[in-house]
Amino acid sequence: MPAERLSMRNLRELLRLRHAAGLSQHVIARSLGLAQGTISKYLGRARQAGLAWPLPPELDDDDRLEAHLFPPPPDLPPELRPKPDWAEVHRELRRPDVTLTLLWEEYKAREPDGFSYSWFCDLYKDWVGRLKPTLRQVHVAGEKLFVDYAGRTMEVIDGPTGEVRATQIFVAVLGASNYTYAEATFTQSLPDWIGSHVRAFGYFGGSARQTVSDNLKAGVVRACFHEPMVNRTYADLARHYGTAIIPARPYRPRDKAKVEVGVQIVGRWILARLRHRRFFSLAALNEAIRELLADLNGRSLRGWGRSRRELFDEFDRPALTPLPDEPYAYAEWKRCRVGLDYHVEIAKHFYSVPFTLARQEVEARILRGKRVASHLRSTRPHRPTTVPEHMPSSHRRYHDWTHERIRREADGIGSDAAALIDMILRSRPHPEQGFRSAIGIIGLAKRYGSERVDAACARALALGVRSYTAVAAILRNRTDTAASRRAADAPVLIHANIRGPGYYH
Repeated sequence: MPAERLSMRNLRELLRLRHAAGLSQHVIARSLGLAQGTISKYLGRARQAGLAWPLPPELDDDDRLEAHLFPPPPDLPPELRPKPDWAEVHRELRRPDVTLTLLWEEYKAREPDGFSYSWFCDLYKDWVGRLKPTLRQVHVAGEKLFVDYAGRTMEVIDGPTGEVRATQIFVAVLGASNYTYAEATFTQSLPDWIGSHVRAFGYFGGSARQTVSDNLKAGVVRACFHEPMVNRTYADLARHYGTAIIPARPYRPRDKAKVEVGVQIVGRWILARLRHRRFFSLAALNEAIRELLADLNGRSLRGWGRSRRELFDEFDRPALTPLPDEPYAYAEWKRCRVGLDYHVEIAKHFYSVPFTLARQEVEARILRGKRVASHLRSTRPHRPTTVPEHMPSSHRRYHDWTHERIRREADGIGSDAAALIDMILRSRPHPEQGFRSAIGIIGLAKRYGSERVDAACARALALGVRSYTAVAAILRNRTDTAASRRAADAPVLIHANIRGPGYYH
């Protein structure tokens, strides 16, 4: 039984409150004691009839107003009324922000004797119900890309050894146009999974706003109904291409029905046709797949009269996110803790990071979204790769000193300084153990001058002491100057007739 119509008195009050008072539908519904849906319905009817406030004088009569608002249906029987092009309606619904209400209003504007909105919706649903199941869902252009691996495999024969290797078939399908991409890889590991995505984006010439994937171990670290955890590299790929990874819910194949059917179509139209052929390289197999893929995307879809490529060119291609300037470069990520020596271990090699990150947990190559270090990969196990800029200033100061530089600096001070420093370096079990003493003695020249430091070193040699502390004490107590004066006043003891210490040994 049809619902009772709103009285014309209430309708006039509704239009007044809406157009003259400017009240919201919610406030009008409370004022008139009506449901908000009823308010929306009658405002829509008034808009279609071109009514506003105030009403024209000729509509002061209730009967005339009701007849204007509820015109009698056309006398044409349903089978003679103009019908929309349902295939065109279905295609238009794939465009962003297009709704059945908008398409019905455009249809009524062209065909005043056409169907009402309720009939329009029911007829469209009946038409969709006669389509293939893969076309029942409505996908907005450029919104979703569905990816998965096919259950079937193809074989590649290694010519030299005769080994037969199974290959995995990666399939990607765009939601709006069903445009399909497929390729073969040897494994379903993370490098192959990421590489297939990169090549698929390149094939499409852009990326969708969402990438719906299966809960593959390589791509999804933890499958969860509410909060799935995406692999770090997979998330980095998504950020590079401006897409969002949406893992399908576990045990919900309808979430990725597009690619499930795409896998079936690839199996029937590509893999089945290649079943009698033998391939001796992965490149040859992918070349054959690419040829049949072009044929698949060029075939007309039943019920549409158009091919996947035509639908892709019309809908998906303009809506895809443009590709970045450079394709994604695959990189693995490892969580590790920085040691006290400001190095992290990756594949048995040690790489330096800024010393301020000591004891902190970092991800290889990136921390909090900021790159902190970049190294060329080294294959030398258990050896460090250190960038001088990563070292604190105190460590860098000693890192830059070498044997040659120390001897060069000592010669610049004087012969006695060079002799003492050389003795210090040779007296240690390892020469580098004497670096600090030698560098310290050289540094005294900045405070006391080269002449005094050389004299102090001569004094230390005469006393038989070989340390930075002794030289610094001589300079501090000014015994280097007294020794120089005594040496100048003393008689020359070197003579041919004087026996030296070697005479007694």
